[in-house]
Amino acid sequence: MAVNPERKEDVEGPGDPVVRFQSYLHGGTSSLLSTLPTLIVFPVYKTVFRQQIHNTAVHQAVGQLCKEGPVKLYRGVAPPLVMRTLNGTLLFGLQDTLLHQLSSQKVISTSALPAVAGFGAGVVEAVVFTPFERVQNVLQNGQNDRQLPSLKSVLVKLRAQRMASGFYRAFLPIAARNALGSSLYFGLKGPVYGVVAEQGLSPEASSFISGTLTSMAISLTLYPLSVLVANMQAQVGGEVKGVVACWRLLWESRHKSLALLYRGGSLVILRSCITWGITTAIYDRQEKRSG
Repeated sequence: MAVNPERKEDVEGPGDPVVRFQSYLHGGTSSLLSTLPTLIVFPVYKTVFRQQIHNTAVHQAVGQLCKEGPVKLYRGVAPPLVMRTLNGTLLFGLQDTLLHQLSSQKVISTSALPAVAGFGAGVVEAVVFTPFERVQNVLQNGQNDRQLPSLKSVLVKLRAQRMASGFYRAFLPIAARNALGSSLYFGLKGPVYGVVAEQGLSPEASSFISGTLTSMAISLTLYPLSVLVANMQAQVGGEVKGVVACWRLLWESRHKSLALLYRGGSLVILRSCITWGITTAIYDRQEKRSG
Protein backbone atom coordinates (compact mmCIF):
# COMPACT_ATOMS: atom_id res chain seq x y z
CA MET A 1 0.00 0.00 0.00
CA ALA A 2 1.26 3.45 -0.83
CA VAL A 3 -0.31 5.39 2.02
CA ASN A 4 2.37 5.78 4.64
CA PRO A 5 5.84 6.33 3.21
CA GLU A 6 7.58 5.54 6.49
CA ARG A 7 6.80 1.83 6.40
CA LYS A 8 8.67 -0.67 8.55
CA GLU A 9 9.70 -2.73 5.56
CA ASP A 10 11.67 0.24 4.26
CA VAL A 11 13.94 -0.21 7.28
CA GLU A 12 14.04 -3.96 7.63
CA GLY A 13 13.93 -4.91 3.99
CA PRO A 14 11.17 -6.22 1.70
CA GLY A 15 11.77 -9.85 2.63
CA ASP A 16 11.54 -9.54 6.41
CA PRO A 17 9.03 -12.19 7.63
CA VAL A 18 8.08 -10.11 10.66
CA VAL A 19 7.00 -7.27 8.40
CA ARG A 20 4.91 -9.62 6.26
CA PHE A 21 3.23 -11.12 9.34
CA GLN A 22 2.39 -7.67 10.68
CA SER A 23 0.51 -6.83 7.48
CA TYR A 24 -1.74 -9.87 7.97
CA LEU A 25 -2.16 -9.06 11.68
CA HIS A 26 -2.98 -5.42 11.09
CA GLY A 27 -5.42 -6.27 8.33
CA GLY A 28 -7.25 -8.76 10.53
CA THR A 29 -7.31 -6.42 13.53
CA SER A 30 -8.62 -3.44 11.58
CA SER A 31 -11.36 -5.56 10.02
CA LEU A 32 -12.28 -7.12 13.36
CA LEU A 33 -12.66 -3.69 14.97
CA SER A 34 -14.88 -2.59 12.11
CA THR A 35 -17.33 -5.43 12.75
CA LEU A 36 -19.26 -3.22 15.18
CA PRO A 37 -20.36 -0.92 12.36
CA THR A 38 -21.09 -4.09 10.35
CA LEU A 39 -23.50 -5.21 13.08
CA ILE A 40 -25.10 -1.79 13.25
CA VAL A 41 -25.60 -1.42 9.51
CA PHE A 42 -26.51 -5.07 8.83
CA PRO A 43 -30.23 -4.19 8.59
CA VAL A 44 -29.21 -1.68 5.92
CA TYR A 45 -27.29 -4.39 4.06
CA LYS A 46 -30.27 -6.73 4.31
CA THR A 47 -32.56 -4.03 2.98
CA VAL A 48 -30.24 -3.62 0.00
CA PHE A 49 -30.24 -7.38 -0.55
CA ARG A 50 -34.04 -7.45 -0.69
CA GLN A 51 -33.97 -4.62 -3.23
CA GLN A 52 -31.43 -6.50 -5.33
CA ILE A 53 -33.44 -9.71 -5.32
CA HIS A 54 -37.04 -8.49 -5.48
CA ASN A 55 -36.52 -5.10 -7.21
CA THR A 56 -38.51 -3.33 -4.52
CA ALA A 57 -38.43 0.23 -3.24
CA VAL A 58 -36.79 1.03 0.10
CA HIS A 59 -40.06 1.33 2.03
CA GLN A 60 -41.27 -2.01 0.66
CA ALA A 61 -38.04 -3.80 1.63
CA VAL A 62 -38.15 -2.26 5.11
CA GLY A 63 -41.79 -3.30 5.41
CA GLN A 64 -40.87 -6.91 4.59
CA LEU A 65 -38.20 -6.96 7.28
CA CYS A 66 -40.49 -5.38 9.87
CA LYS A 67 -43.18 -7.92 9.10
CA GLU A 68 -40.73 -10.81 9.57
CA GLY A 69 -39.78 -9.45 12.98
CA PRO A 70 -36.54 -8.79 14.89
CA VAL A 71 -35.70 -12.50 15.28
CA LYS A 72 -35.15 -12.92 11.55
CA LEU A 73 -33.65 -9.46 11.07
CA TYR A 74 -30.14 -10.72 11.82
CA ARG A 75 -30.54 -14.07 10.08
CA GLY A 76 -27.43 -14.45 7.94
CA VAL A 77 -25.22 -12.06 9.96
CA ALA A 78 -22.68 -14.70 11.05
CA PRO A 79 -21.07 -15.33 7.61
CA PRO A 80 -20.35 -11.64 6.91
CA LEU A 81 -18.85 -11.14 10.39
CA VAL A 82 -16.51 -14.10 9.99
CA MET A 83 -15.80 -13.20 6.39
CA ARG A 84 -15.12 -9.56 7.27
CA THR A 85 -12.38 -10.43 9.77
CA LEU A 86 -10.75 -13.13 7.65
CA ASN A 87 -11.12 -10.98 4.57
CA GLY A 88 -9.08 -8.15 6.05
CA THR A 89 -6.38 -10.55 7.21
CA LEU A 90 -6.01 -12.11 3.77
CA LEU A 91 -6.57 -9.01 1.64
CA PHE A 92 -4.14 -6.63 3.33
CA GLY A 93 -1.54 -9.27 4.14
CA LEU A 94 -1.55 -10.94 0.73
CA GLN A 95 -1.52 -7.62 -1.12
CA ASP A 96 1.49 -6.52 0.90
CA THR A 97 3.26 -9.83 0.24
CA LEU A 98 2.55 -9.70 -3.50
CA LEU A 99 3.57 -6.05 -3.59
CA HIS A 100 7.06 -6.82 -2.37
CA GLN A 101 7.42 -9.94 -4.48
CA LEU A 102 6.58 -7.90 -7.57
CA SER A 103 8.89 -5.09 -6.44
CA SER A 104 11.85 -7.43 -6.52
CA GLN A 105 11.06 -8.44 -10.13
CA LYS A 106 11.26 -4.84 -11.39
CA VAL A 107 9.05 -5.55 -14.42
CA ILE A 108 6.11 -3.34 -13.39
CA SER A 109 6.20 0.41 -12.82
CA THR A 110 6.28 1.42 -9.16
CA SER A 111 3.05 3.43 -9.41
CA ALA A 112 1.13 0.42 -10.75
CA LEU A 113 2.46 -2.11 -8.21
CA PRO A 114 -0.19 -1.56 -5.48
CA ALA A 115 -3.03 -2.00 -7.99
CA VAL A 116 -1.50 -5.12 -9.58
CA ALA A 117 -0.85 -6.69 -6.17
CA GLY A 118 -4.40 -5.80 -5.15
CA PHE A 119 -5.75 -7.53 -8.25
CA GLY A 120 -3.94 -10.75 -7.34
CA ALA A 121 -5.11 -10.54 -3.74
CA GLY A 122 -8.69 -10.06 -4.93
CA VAL A 123 -8.59 -13.23 -7.03
CA VAL A 124 -7.37 -15.28 -4.06
CA GLU A 125 -9.98 -13.59 -1.90
CA ALA A 126 -12.71 -14.76 -4.29
CA VAL A 127 -11.48 -18.37 -4.14
CA VAL A 128 -11.52 -18.36 -0.34
CA PHE A 129 -14.69 -16.40 0.40
CA THR A 130 -17.17 -17.32 -2.35
CA PRO A 131 -18.64 -20.12 -0.16
CA PHE A 132 -19.18 -17.62 2.68
CA GLU A 133 -21.03 -15.24 0.41
CA ARG A 134 -23.08 -18.08 -1.02
CA VAL A 135 -24.24 -19.18 2.44
CA GLN A 136 -24.94 -15.59 3.44
CA ASN A 137 -27.12 -14.89 0.40
CA VAL A 138 -29.11 -18.10 0.84
CA LEU A 139 -29.77 -17.25 4.50
CA GLN A 140 -30.83 -13.70 3.72
CA ASN A 141 -33.38 -14.74 1.12
CA GLY A 142 -36.69 -14.90 3.00
CA GLN A 143 -38.07 -17.34 0.41
CA ASN A 144 -35.69 -20.00 1.80
CA ASP A 145 -36.89 -19.76 5.41
CA ARG A 146 -39.22 -22.77 5.30
CA GLN A 147 -37.09 -25.08 3.19
CA LEU A 148 -33.77 -24.08 4.82
CA PRO A 149 -34.55 -22.80 8.33
CA SER A 150 -31.03 -22.98 9.79
CA LEU A 151 -27.38 -22.55 8.92
CA LYS A 152 -26.84 -26.29 9.23
CA SER A 153 -29.61 -27.06 6.76
CA VAL A 154 -28.11 -24.62 4.26
CA LEU A 155 -24.66 -26.20 4.57
CA VAL A 156 -26.08 -29.70 4.11
CA LYS A 157 -28.07 -28.64 1.06
CA LEU A 158 -25.13 -26.88 -0.60
CA ARG A 159 -22.79 -29.76 0.16
CA ALA A 160 -25.07 -32.06 -1.80
CA GLN A 161 -24.76 -29.83 -4.88
CA ARG A 162 -21.94 -29.75 -7.41
CA MET A 163 -19.27 -27.16 -6.55
CA ALA A 164 -20.23 -24.91 -9.47
CA SER A 165 -23.90 -24.84 -8.45
CA GLY A 166 -23.35 -25.20 -4.71
CA PHE A 167 -20.74 -23.36 -2.67
CA TYR A 168 -19.05 -21.82 -5.74
CA ARG A 169 -22.14 -20.56 -7.50
CA ALA A 170 -21.40 -17.19 -9.22
CA PHE A 171 -17.65 -17.55 -8.75
CA LEU A 172 -16.74 -15.76 -12.01
CA PRO A 173 -18.60 -12.50 -11.29
CA ILE A 174 -17.33 -12.58 -7.70
CA ALA A 175 -13.75 -13.01 -8.90
CA ALA A 176 -14.17 -10.13 -11.36
CA ARG A 177 -15.75 -7.88 -8.72
CA ASN A 178 -13.20 -8.66 -5.99
CA ALA A 179 -10.16 -8.46 -8.25
CA LEU A 180 -11.21 -5.15 -9.81
CA GLY A 181 -12.37 -3.76 -6.45
CA SER A 182 -9.13 -4.63 -4.66
CA SER A 183 -7.08 -3.28 -7.54
CA LEU A 184 -8.94 0.03 -7.45
CA TYR A 185 -8.77 0.23 -3.65
CA PHE A 186 -5.03 -0.23 -3.33
CA GLY A 187 -4.31 1.72 -6.50
CA LEU A 188 -6.37 4.80 -5.57
CA LYS A 189 -6.11 4.92 -1.79
CA GLY A 190 -2.54 6.23 -1.70
CA PRO A 191 -3.04 9.08 -4.21
CA VAL A 192 -6.34 10.07 -2.56
CA TYR A 193 -4.64 10.08 0.85
CA GLY A 194 -1.94 12.40 -0.50
CA VAL A 195 -4.49 14.87 -1.88
CA VAL A 196 -6.52 14.88 1.34
CA ALA A 197 -3.43 15.19 3.58
CA GLU A 198 -2.39 18.30 1.65
CA GLN A 199 -5.50 20.02 3.00
CA GLY A 200 -3.99 20.01 6.49
CA LEU A 201 -6.03 17.16 7.98
CA SER A 202 -4.59 14.72 10.51
CA PRO A 203 -3.23 11.36 9.26
CA GLU A 204 -6.18 9.52 10.85
CA ALA A 205 -8.74 11.79 9.19
CA SER A 206 -6.91 11.58 5.88
CA SER A 207 -6.91 7.77 6.02
CA PHE A 208 -10.60 7.66 6.91
CA ILE A 209 -11.56 10.01 4.08
CA SER A 210 -9.35 8.21 1.56
CA GLY A 211 -10.93 4.87 2.47
CA THR A 212 -14.40 6.41 2.30
CA LEU A 213 -13.97 8.08 -1.08
CA THR A 214 -12.23 5.07 -2.60
CA SER A 215 -14.89 2.65 -1.42
CA MET A 216 -17.59 4.97 -2.69
CA ALA A 217 -16.10 4.94 -6.19
CA ILE A 218 -15.67 1.16 -6.11
CA SER A 219 -19.22 0.53 -4.89
CA LEU A 220 -20.76 2.68 -7.61
CA THR A 221 -18.62 1.12 -10.34
CA LEU A 222 -19.07 -2.53 -9.38
CA TYR A 223 -22.56 -2.46 -7.88
CA PRO A 224 -24.17 -4.23 -10.90
CA LEU A 225 -21.87 -7.22 -10.31
CA SER A 226 -23.02 -7.40 -6.68
CA VAL A 227 -26.64 -7.41 -7.84
CA LEU A 228 -25.86 -10.20 -10.31
CA VAL A 229 -24.11 -12.25 -7.61
CA ALA A 230 -26.98 -11.82 -5.16
CA ASN A 231 -29.52 -13.01 -7.73
CA MET A 232 -27.39 -15.97 -8.79
CA GLN A 233 -26.69 -17.13 -5.23
CA ALA A 234 -30.01 -16.50 -3.47
CA GLN A 235 -31.67 -19.72 -4.64
CA VAL A 236 -30.69 -23.35 -4.13
CA GLY A 237 -31.67 -25.99 -6.65
CA GLY A 238 -33.68 -25.56 -9.83
CA GLU A 239 -32.24 -24.82 -13.25
CA VAL A 240 -28.66 -23.59 -13.11
CA LYS A 241 -28.02 -20.88 -15.69
CA GLY A 242 -24.68 -19.41 -16.74
CA VAL A 243 -23.43 -15.90 -16.05
CA VAL A 244 -24.51 -14.46 -19.40
CA ALA A 245 -28.00 -15.96 -19.18
CA CYS A 246 -28.42 -14.73 -15.60
CA TRP A 247 -27.30 -11.25 -16.59
CA ARG A 248 -29.84 -11.16 -19.43
CA LEU A 249 -32.62 -12.23 -17.08
CA LEU A 250 -31.57 -9.63 -14.53
CA TRP A 251 -31.37 -6.85 -17.11
CA GLU A 252 -34.80 -7.75 -18.48
CA SER A 253 -36.29 -7.96 -14.99
CA ARG A 254 -35.07 -4.40 -14.40
CA HIS A 255 -36.78 -3.34 -17.65
CA LYS A 256 -33.34 -2.51 -19.09
CA SER A 257 -33.12 0.46 -16.77
CA LEU A 258 -29.89 1.50 -15.01
CA ALA A 259 -31.94 3.31 -12.38
CA LEU A 260 -33.69 0.08 -11.43
CA LEU A 261 -30.44 -1.89 -11.63
CA TYR A 262 -28.86 0.53 -9.16
CA ARG A 263 -31.81 0.35 -6.78
CA GLY A 264 -30.35 0.20 -3.28
CA GLY A 265 -27.01 1.63 -4.43
CA SER A 266 -27.21 4.61 -2.07
CA LEU A 267 -27.42 2.26 0.92
CA VAL A 268 -24.39 0.33 -0.33
CA ILE A 269 -22.43 3.58 -0.43
CA LEU A 270 -23.43 4.32 3.17
CA ARG A 271 -22.36 0.88 4.38
CA SER A 272 -19.09 0.95 2.45
CA CYS A 273 -18.21 4.44 3.64
CA ILE A 274 -18.59 3.43 7.28
CA THR A 275 -16.82 0.07 7.21
CA TRP A 276 -13.97 0.83 4.79
CA GLY A 277 -13.35 4.28 6.20
CA ILE A 278 -12.86 2.84 9.69
CA THR A 279 -10.88 -0.16 8.44
CA THR A 280 -8.52 2.04 6.44
CA ALA A 281 -7.96 4.46 9.31
CA ILE A 282 -7.23 1.67 11.81
CA TYR A 283 -4.94 -0.22 9.43
CA ASP A 284 -2.92 2.85 8.49
CA ARG A 285 -2.62 3.83 12.17
CA GLN A 286 -1.26 0.41 13.06
CA GLU A 287 1.19 0.47 10.18
CA LYS A 288 2.45 3.89 11.23
CA ARG A 289 2.88 2.88 14.86
CA SER A 290 4.75 -0.33 13.95
CA GLY A 291 7.01 1.56 11.57
